[in-house]
Amino acid sequence: PPAMSRRVVRQSKFRHVFGQPVKADQMYEDIRVSKVTCDSSFCAVNPKFVAIIVESGGGGAFIVLPLAKTGRVDKNHPLVTGHTAPVLDIDWCPHNDNVIASASEDTTVMVWQIPDYVPVRNITEPVVTLEGHSKRVGIISWHPTARNVLLSAGCDNLVILWNVGTGEMLLVLEDMHTDLIYNVGWNRNGSLLVTTCKDKKVRIIDPRKQQVVAEKAKPHDSARPIRAIFMADGKIFTTGFSKMSERQLGLWDLENFEEPIALQEMDTSNGVLLPFYDPDSSIVYLCGKGDSSIRYFEITDEAPYVHYLNTYSSKEPQRGMGFMPKRGLDVSKCEIARFFKLHERKCEPIVMTVPRKSDLFQEDLYPDTPGPEPALEADEWLSGKDAEPVLISLRDGYVPVKNRELKVVKKNILDNKPPPGPRRGHSICDPDISQPALEEVLEEIRALKETVQAQEKRISDLENKLCHFTNGTD
Repeated sequence: PPAMSRRVVRQSKFRHVFGQPVKADQMYEDIRVSKVTCDSSFCAVNPKFVAIIVESGGGGAFIVLPLAKTGRVDKNHPLVTGHTAPVLDIDWCPHNDNVIASASEDTTVMVWQIPDYVPVRNITEPVVTLEGHSKRVGIISWHPTARNVLLSAGCDNLVILWNVGTGEMLLVLEDMHTDLIYNVGWNRNGSLLVTTCKDKKVRIIDPRKQQVVAEKAKPHDSARPIRAIFMADGKIFTTGFSKMSERQLGLWDLENFEEPIALQEMDTSNGVLLPFYDPDSSIVYLCGKGDSSIRYFEITDEAPYVHYLNTYSSKEPQRGMGFMPKRGLDVSKCEIARFFKLHERKCEPIVMTVPRKSDLFQEDLYPDTPGPEPALEADEWLSGKDAEPVLISLRDGYVPVKNRELKVVKKNILDNKPPPGPRRGHSICDPDISQPALEEVLEEIRALKETVQAQEKRISDLENKLCHFTNGTD
């Protein structure tokens, strides 16, 4: 019999997903988006806020806007300004919508508490400053299921894991990357990391064992930057460039890391493709920096495994991109993704929708999804426990919870040994340090202690006042 000439069209509820920009008055206008050249996405969003790294003379800053504050942004709108050099990356805490971390060229990571009301002045005091990198820090990422665990990666080729609740380093992953780290991503339960590096390797790392458990050299032939993310089932999705400088995507199985399950060429363009992944629908969205389009693909278990769905095209190139977590979407409109596209002077939300006729809750589009409750405490995770994300139903939509304070309880530094890692600067025992220098250091410590005590008294006075106000209102 003659072969079937008609191609059978693959069935998928996501074949007709389409993207639409919001109306002009729903954009955020008059924002001076940072011009720093790095492949960070410059924008982080959650169900309460949109945060954008902005230009700032001298130091480093980002702006935080309540989601509903669309339209023109007042030029005196307060900024978050504590860094002494440009901010390179920002990431909202997945377990507290009022907490955001920032990484900077000034070698520090800062964690900030953002109030639900718009403050009058700039926010200049982080809840905690994490110091441990010796060069600029370009990447930060919160642990998906353990409370207060934050990862940072710097140009010193170190990956450091922090307990933000105590301000301590938990783990320092050194001697693993021989060159600049391009990106770092957690797997779904936060037991493994995937990293890409200028040395052309993708590494799978068990951070608690401090071991590389698998690696692949040159998943894409070109020396240009590679990105890699974990799929929910543990496969690895990569973007990179071929020898001929064509942009490629790849899908890899750790059981056989040598050969890709899928490798597709796309186009010849310069921008690094930033992958955004929604595990609930198994869709990967690729946003090239400097592109004016978003391509999206469905990942399945049948060949060819990576199925092109469609491209959202616009006229203006994107300088950066924010990606809303699932719980921040409008389920009544069958919205399955929302992007926050940065232009030079504004931020434009783009809504991805599955067309449906019914107004009822579409169960198949919205399986239970990670909610804001952590599954583990930091020390449980460090001791070897793993836990899947705690899921919530979106049937009635998600209502963000009220502001929860991030409490940082610094342990007494004298009680614990310094973390393993390269020694930084002089130690007090160095014979090179002269007597006067030592006197100066001790004097400074005395002065700082007095300041701290005064501030602690002031804080407790204010907290007592606050108690009088809030008693009976909660």
